[in-house]
Amino acid sequence: MSQDRQLQLVISVMITAGFDVSERFFIRPRSFDLIARNDGTLLVIKVVSHIDSVSEEVAFDLEVISRHLGGVPLIVGERARDAELERGAVYVRYGIYAISPATLYDYFVEMIPPLVYASPGGLYVNIDGEVLRDLREKRSMSLGDLGQVLGVSRRTISKYESGMGTTLDVAIRIEEFFNTGVVKSINLIRHEPPKVMEAEHGDPGPGRQNPMEFFKDIGMQLHTLHGAPFQALLTFEKHTILTGYGPADKVIKRAALIGNISQIAKKHAMCVITDHYKQKKIGKTLVIGEDRLHRIADGFELLDMIGE
Repeated sequence: MSQDRQLQLVISVMITAGFDVSERFFIRPRSFDLIARNDGTLLVIKVVSHIDSVSEEVAFDLEVISRHLGGVPLIVGERARDAELERGAVYVRYGIYAISPATLYDYFVEMIPPLVYASPGGLYVNIDGEVLRDLREKRSMSLGDLGQVLGVSRRTISKYESGMGTTLDVAIRIEEFFNTGVVKSINLIRHEPPKVMEAEHGDPGPGRQNPMEFFKDIGMQLHTLHGAPFQALLTFEKHTILTGYGPADKVIKRAALIGNISQIAKKHAMCVITDHYKQKKIGKTLVIGEDRLHRIADGFELLDMIGE
């Protein structure tokens, strides 16, 4: 399947599941392909053919964008190395869940969560340790007794009851022995991001102050990005601003797209124009010249301008 068809499929799945989906965009390279929101769930989705093609830099952007938009990063692809992604299985790329389009459909449309995760050596499942312990104790079995039945050590049984994962084969044997389920499903929208370092933007050149740095001077936090339609995320108090930056001929045409993404994410949008001196609105996106920007006293004044 071509990547374009795969992206269309993912969009169709999310719309079928009742999500609002951001407009498509065609900049390259890009760290994400769409943002989708449904009620309290916001997803930042990267669609690829091979999940191994997702670089650490792209994963960094996905994490930063998701964290500051209050969402969850997700990679949707078809293959890992030389094999197709298994339906109902979850893979991990730089700490981000990666799944097939079929698994995406099962989870968000059919409400069927995946049970299996890929790890070096094969496919594994998470055991519900409390359920396993309860089943064992109801049969008055010791750790060693159950270990003998399953062909593993008592220490391994203790680890299962503490939450350690196991192979599909062992999980099947446990469930057949107790005649009930003990495997925990995987919640794709409960994501705990790895610790990442914020990116540092480069020197804007001699004799010129980077307006991105200026935002720090008025009390805002700056998070620069590599492959998004917007160059940075600004945070102030509890507000997040999707921010484009550059000359008018490059940034103006992105203003509507940035505004669309901000509406889906329920955040603010702004474009800083280096060769423009006035300010105006394109939809809900504030377009402001670099010189005008430097006359802003603080983040509250900027928020007032965006909200006008």
